[in-house]
Amino acid sequence: MAVEPTLVPDDTTTSLPRRPFHFTPGTDGAVDAIIAAGPREMFRTLLQERESEATLLLARRVLHAFFGHAHEQVGDLPGAVGELIDRARADLAPALESLSAAEPGIRADLLRQRGVIALLDGCWLDAVSQPATQPAVVVNRLFAHHFDLAGGGEPLASAQHRRARALEDAGAALPDVAAADFLDRAGARPATILLACLPLSLAVLPGNFLPEVVGLHHAFHRLGVDDLLLGTPPPIPAGDLDDLLAEYAAQASPEDRERVLAAVAVTLSCEREHVRLLTELAEFRRTQTLESRVAEVISRHAPLAGRQHGGVSLGDRHLVDVFAGFGRAAGGAEPDALAAFLTEFRDSPYLAERDDGDCWFLAATRFGGPMFGIFDETEAEVLAEWVATVHKGDRPSITVRLNTVGDELAARWSAAFAEAAPGDVVFDDSPPADERDLFHRLVNIENHANTLPVAIERAERCFADAQVLFEHGAGGRYTDASFFEYDADALYARAEKIYWEKLVDPYEPLSEVPDVEEVLFRQSTYQLTYLIDGAWLHRVGRLGRRERESDGMLFRIHADEMGNGDLRKNHLTLTRRAMVSQGRDLPHIRTEEFADQDELPDDMYGFALQQLSMCLFPDRFYNEILGYNLAIEMFGSGEMRLHEIQKLRHHGFDDCYEQAHLTIDNFSAGHAKQAADIIVAYLDRVRRTSGEAVVAGEWHRIWRGYASFAYFLEQPLLRDVAVAGSTEDDSAELVL
Repeated sequence: MAVEPTLVPDDTTTSLPRRPFHFTPGTDGAVDAIIAAGPREMFRTLLQERESEATLLLARRVLHAFFGHAHEQVGDLPGAVGELIDRARADLAPALESLSAAEPGIRADLLRQRGVIALLDGCWLDAVSQPATQPAVVVNRLFAHHFDLAGGGEPLASAQHRRARALEDAGAALPDVAAADFLDRAGARPATILLACLPLSLAVLPGNFLPEVVGLHHAFHRLGVDDLLLGTPPPIPAGDLDDLLAEYAAQASPEDRERVLAAVAVTLSCEREHVRLLTELAEFRRTQTLESRVAEVISRHAPLAGRQHGGVSLGDRHLVDVFAGFGRAAGGAEPDALAAFLTEFRDSPYLAERDDGDCWFLAATRFGGPMFGIFDETEAEVLAEWVATVHKGDRPSITVRLNTVGDELAARWSAAFAEAAPGDVVFDDSPPADERDLFHRLVNIENHANTLPVAIERAERCFADAQVLFEHGAGGRYTDASFFEYDADALYARAEKIYWEKLVDPYEPLSEVPDVEEVLFRQSTYQLTYLIDGAWLHRVGRLGRRERESDGMLFRIHADEMGNGDLRKNHLTLTRRAMVSQGRDLPHIRTEEFADQDELPDDMYGFALQQLSMCLFPDRFYNEILGYNLAIEMFGSGEMRLHEIQKLRHHGFDDCYEQAHLTIDNFSAGHAKQAADIIVAYLDRVRRTSGEAVVAGEWHRIWRGYASFAYFLEQPLLRDVAVAGSTEDDSAELVL
């Protein structure tokens, strides 16, 4: 019979409870070392090491430096924000107009500098949708923006790609932000890098800083520095940004509104600082002498000159000895030393004009010469221009003025990060008391980074144990985890066989529906994992991890699970509807109260814990997540779902959750088929980039991810395997 939809109130959470941040003792020393290593190491850590405790503590310290003392008096939140942004836009307009009108070469330098921040756009939304925050209204509104910025999971349609293309069209092309030479190619000043650590840190701790995410997201896009510099349309319409802020303000407490306004003020201050830096950089480039530009080129390459220059002398010194005192970054060498070198080099035989108008030095940089490929096109043009002036007889006194733009700002922020000591940081290595405590920690992992080693160990152990099904998995009721050699056709054939023989063909309508108590109990065994639906993918496809086709495909599946930002279609909303119709209105899973609930059975925590453990490591366990994704999406189809729908309808319960998965997970074009396509796309990339021999090892890991799902689902089979093993070897023991 048809059942009326269950109405549940919206989750109007606007911030998470304030909790301490727990780290293993010694993590503070690791973070001190990262900060001491300088801006580049901080940037690299925040972007590429998001699975480590040190990164979470680094982010906490950075955010404390930016927001720890920021306060704004709150009146009408949308109005106050609008006034701050309008004032900032008016103040910055002359500078931005001047920067946009700069000479093409200088403008390209400025855009590359700004690209360090511009290409981070939206990273603060990468993990805003997580078990601790969903299905809050504001989180879904933010996720809708995230979905649009990500191009709906199509990398070439993403705002980041469009912005990268705009930079390229302006002569300021940059590699991917995760590329090893990204900061070098951008010519990134230390202050630029440190300002970029603000959005990168919010990307690490978005749950605990949800009001700040809202404030920065709104201010960054409404001010639109990058759109004004590039002449591109805003990636998010102003009306959508204003609607989100107004809705948030209507739901938020005074404290949360104050935090939003403070974040807006901090963001605008940082944008002012960076526009000021760009203005100073433009002036430096405009007034920089040709000799200073040459000095930058020499200083950049000299430390890498190597012993091959051992036979080359300048005056009475070997060139290797001269270069030994030059630092790698532009400005690393002392200005006087560079000036002295250029003066002596200018008068050396290496620059003397030959009969053909050339000189030994320039000839050496061209194809066939010993320095071919050392200098890029722009650097070669600078050197050629300088040599031409020398040949014309220009011999000005050389004074080298090094680029120190933003260095005072960088020193101030570096000191702030080094001194940041947030009072909510706790160092302890106490293990979880039990599985409920572990569940609570993993849901609130931003506050329990000290639990990351436990999660890694647990996930690894499960993947290893699940390989018992490589031999015995064919006997599974709903899965077949028996191992097979990979090729695309074999994977599709196995998936289709499972779909028909284990999920669809066995289906017969129940001739007798169990009583209501049995139906409710069976539902209770599923609902812990329903409450974390989609979590296995929520960290995949973050900034710096979007280059593979499989990343975008996985993101689209996660977006579907979250309703693509539409709260009505969010699977966690459907879960709440179903549970309330059954008389279960539990506290949110992030709360301490949930850890004390007795509605859901304890013996189901293992399944949920495995999902929560592996999802925290999308780099380490990428392959396993692909296999797990195939298993869980296929399980959404067929007999089990149909039986649950029949039972729920019979007793008048809302079947929206089961119905949604029955349709969306289909093997025709739904998530089950997409999950197989993702594996094929990923392994095809591996084959093309690393060779056929590497595919086998990658596939083995993918399939143990599939087996890890079956490991929890196929308990009767595992008991049979354990019993059979015990008859042959009394010491054999299966650990579940």
